[in-house]
Amino acid sequence: MSTERLASNASELREAMLALTRRLRRQRPQHYLTPSQMQILGDVERSGGSSAPVDLAAMQGVRIQSLTSNLNSLEAEGLVTRSPDPGDRRRLLIRITDAGTALVAADREQRDSWLAQAMESELGQLERDVLHLAAPILWKLARRPENNVAVDLRPRSEEA
Repeated sequence: MSTERLASNASELREAMLALTRRLRRQRPQHYLTPSQMQILGDVERSGGSSAPVDLAAMQGVRIQSLTSNLNSLEAEGLVTRSPDPGDRRRLLIRITDAGTALVAADREQRDSWLAQAMESELGQLERDVLHLAAPILWKLARRPENNVAVDLRPRSEEA
């Protein structure tokens, strides 16, 4: 495949994924959290229920200081707690609460339901099969190292 064709295909794929991502964001349940706060909750939940602020900042590509306001809001709402890391008392861990886990689950359920219904009504079986086969390939691209640092974005359940 020529470099021009590959670049064109990459651009088309990027635009399609962005459009679908925007559409999925609009399917979120109505609640009081910002998209950034939901991303933090989701990242903590995918990390096994707890994560250090430095790790959350790295996952989101922001500075720790940028997380502070959102973490304060999430803690005030009872969705996360902060506690010392048992392995290193100098570090804090952000832990998702049961209420935070329930909110993330409801958010994912609504978006998954919309996507499943859209796939059922808009796609044929072959198209659904192609998407199923494409998912691991997209994960491979998502995990591609950034600046020579591997990024693991998989939910914990996929690691086993």
